[in-house]
Amino acid sequence: MTKMADNSASVEIVEGCRLPVLRKNQENEDEWPLAEILSVKEVSARKLYYVHYIDFNKRLDEWVTSDRLDMKKLQFPKKEAKTPTKNGLPGSRPSSPEREVKKSLDLNVQPTATATTTATAPSRGKTLPTPKRKVEPVPLAPQVSPVTPVPSLPSSAEASQAAVYPAARETSTFKSREDHEQLTSLTTQNGTARRLIPSQPGRKRKANCGGTDEDSQDSSDGIPSAPRMTGSLVSDRSHDDIVTRMKNIECIELGRHRLKPWYFSPYPQELTALPILYLCEFCLKYLKSLKCLQRHLTKCNLRHPPGNEIYRKGTISFFEIDGRKNKTYSQNLCLIAKCFLDHKTLYYDTDPFLFYVMTEYDPKGFHIVGYFSKEKESTEDYNVACILTLPPYQRRGYGKLLIEFSYELSKVEGKTGTPEKPLSDLGLLSYRSYWSQTILEILMGLKPDNGERPQITINEISEITSVKKEDVISTLQYLNLINYYKGQYILTLSEDIVDGHERAMHKRHLRIDPKCLHFTPKDWSKRGKW
Repeated sequence: MTKMADNSASVEIVEGCRLPVLRKNQENEDEWPLAEILSVKEVSARKLYYVHYIDFNKRLDEWVTSDRLDMKKLQFPKKEAKTPTKNGLPGSRPSSPEREVKKSLDLNVQPTATATTTATAPSRGKTLPTPKRKVEPVPLAPQVSPVTPVPSLPSSAEASQAAVYPAARETSTFKSREDHEQLTSLTTQNGTARRLIPSQPGRKRKANCGGTDEDSQDSSDGIPSAPRMTGSLVSDRSHDDIVTRMKNIECIELGRHRLKPWYFSPYPQELTALPILYLCEFCLKYLKSLKCLQRHLTKCNLRHPPGNEIYRKGTISFFEIDGRKNKTYSQNLCLIAKCFLDHKTLYYDTDPFLFYVMTEYDPKGFHIVGYFSKEKESTEDYNVACILTLPPYQRRGYGKLLIEFSYELSKVEGKTGTPEKPLSDLGLLSYRSYWSQTILEILMGLKPDNGERPQITINEISEITSVKKEDVISTLQYLNLINYYKGQYILTLSEDIVDGHERAMHKRHLRIDPKCLHFTPKDWSKRGKW
């Protein structure tokens, strides 16, 4: 039942209440979205309310004053029911879902003609004999686990031959090169046709893996997947509480920037009450005051991240940091990253990870711009575990530069890679944009060979870019390039897609130069390398 409060003076707002809260939208206009009260505190005899806007990202959560609350539409939280008891016995606990399923199966097996007795949970210290009864075995239909539907691709029989037709420009067709594989074709800017061959669906992942679909943050059945024991940073969402749902750091000063955190990060409790948390921008040590920071800078000899500099071009450098050899720095890096990544958990055991920190150089030193981490050994072909561009450097092309660098490392290693799922909302946008531009760049760069139309396969695209085949196929489907025409599957690049790609590439000034990369991959399966 929803209760309405008409008189704000006589109603006390408690945690869990929901009501409209005034905020400014992107157009700087007033709006009243529904919000939930997560916490209440009193500062200088004035109450403040920490609100989470329903259906909005948690990074928009904030402390508000009572004048921004619409008390007329206040909804009180529903009272929680008392702990249910099993069969009404006071000393009994409710059955777990597994027990209930087992019980229901047992009831189905029992013959209906015979009278059955209900076995109740005994009270502590006592055992009750259960009367014996004869049960006739009844065959049960095997349960089939639900399968997540995936977009269908053309079968090899249906798509043995591929033809190409233009969407906006005149094109022609070519014959298939491999009839036993699945085929697609495309039209491009210069009017040439290209055939793509999607790969077979990838191997099944183990049931206990933490990886999920790109757009989902939990497993398909609603139960969060447990993190993988090999070093996954995916949050299992099983330990969320009011404390971790609230931002605990007001402001962070990192070099010449002041950052406003988006999410909770487990910094020491005594630092959460400070108006500003100070970080050394070179070693990332956290300090409680500006005076402490100034004293620390006189002792800190670092002017760049610890580890090996493996890339430098212009003012951009990348440093490779071993999570075992530089544990303190890696932990401090995870702490600041957790302020801006909600879907990852924080592991203090950084040994299984490598951290690649991107910096920008000036006469004062190498200033951190962003980073990504990766497992030393990944059973799922992950080439990125966490990836972050710090807010002052966002929307400037650094995110794609980090992604491009991760794939350059995969090229040197001779592997294809994919980011660990789930991706954050911003991470998903960045990866889709990078995949789209990279694949379109290859397709538009193909030229006719001896008068014949060029041909390329999904495997070849994957080998050239080191992008996993599943990501190549999902990108083509996301761009809506795959069409069915006259019994054949074709890929069509419309004029809008080509023009949009050219505009995007014109704006993309930052690129990785493979000649400036000095990187030798290690075989981490040999524990001596750790």
